[in-house]
Amino acid sequence: VQLQASGGGLVQAGGSLRLSCAAPGRTFSSSVVGWFRQAPGKEREFVAGISWNGGTTVYADSVKGRFTISRGNAKNIVYLQMNSLKPEDTAVYYCAAGTMSFIRVRTSEYDYWGQGTQVTVSS
Repeated sequence: VQLQASGGGLVQAGGSLRLSCAAPGRTFSSSVVGWFRQAPGKEREFVAGISWNGGTTVYADSVKGRFTISRGNAKNIVYLQMNSLKPEDTAVYYCAAGTMSFIRVRTSEYDYWGQGTQVTVSS
């Protein structure tokens, strides 16, 4: 499954962006979908995850209350709404999908990855 992440850009601190993760021509309605990010010189880290039916979501402490992950009406798209952005949110954001039963935070648990989209937050 080839995933496509989009929606990144340059925004001022306090602003918002919405990222999209799509699987063109496929559906990942039966997959856990996660968003990860990687800043320069740092390891890739878990940001948010959503269960296959959208009923369960998990967030990293650093983004709780500011980011929201959701599934679109179409069965092949997942969103990450990012509000109150901070300079420390600057990173390349990746979406990933996996067939596990529960949301996982380790990159190794996910089978499919998108190409990443750059998010830059200026102070």
